[in-house]
Amino acid sequence: MLPKLIHWDSYYLPTYGLLVATAFLVALWMAGRLAVRAGLDRERVMNLGIYCALAGIAGAKIAMFLFDWRSYLAHPGEIFSLETLQAAGVYQGGLLLALLTAVLYMRHHRLAGLLTADVFAPAIALGHAIGRLGCFSAGCCWGTRCDRPWAVTFRNPDAHQLTGVPLGIPLHPAQLYEAFANVAIFAVLYWRFHRPHRNGTILGLYLVLYSTARFGIEFVRFHEQELPFGLPLSITQWIALATLALGAWLLLRARLRPASA
Repeated sequence: MLPKLIHWDSYYLPTYGLLVATAFLVALWMAGRLAVRAGLDRERVMNLGIYCALAGIAGAKIAMFLFDWRSYLAHPGEIFSLETLQAAGVYQGGLLLALLTAVLYMRHHRLAGLLTADVFAPAIALGHAIGRLGCFSAGCCWGTRCDRPWAVTFRNPDAHQLTGVPLGIPLHPAQLYEAFANVAIFAVLYWRFHRPHRNGTILGLYLVLYSTARFGIEFVRFHEQELPFGLPLSITQWIALATLALGAWLLLRARLRPASA
């Protein structure tokens, strides 16, 4: 819709980049606030957030390269192109590498793993909601053709040039679907965090809720990658099923643990 916020000469301030930076700062602030309430070291928690953000960026790019490996193998120069640098990447790839980084960091600093993860879960949902508004402004991650009253039509040539979003065609606002879903998930997690719960409950609930939402939204998102194994599910949906199972296991594990644990 508005991929370039401010222009000067040949340079511009991307709306997507501004919103992603805002999302990170808001999420970091929320994590710090919840860390204090949970009795954790606020500085270490916020440092963890920074490391996870860097890992998330790298993981999202790596997953994007893996998903489109044929294209990058045929045109290796595109790996270092401006378009690749500006691309959002694949969220689940970023999430998985960020989780691995978090585990290593928490073990090194002896932070309570599940308690720390519970602190970050609402913050991630809130930041992700803001980040998806950035996707919508840039035109990336667009939806399939839509004949509903709430369909959106991109008309900005800059959006098409930067992301490839088709112009003049009514599409599902898949980015807004995910943004609204994350706002709702944040509200549920924030409310649940402030009620008695066993460690791991908030993280498990986040994985179940987000994975379910993402699985459904994927049906109305345009996929540039071929569907794997000739099946009707995208790679992202297979990942969502795996993270859904992990979240369900965490919830069951928390439920079965003694209240004193």
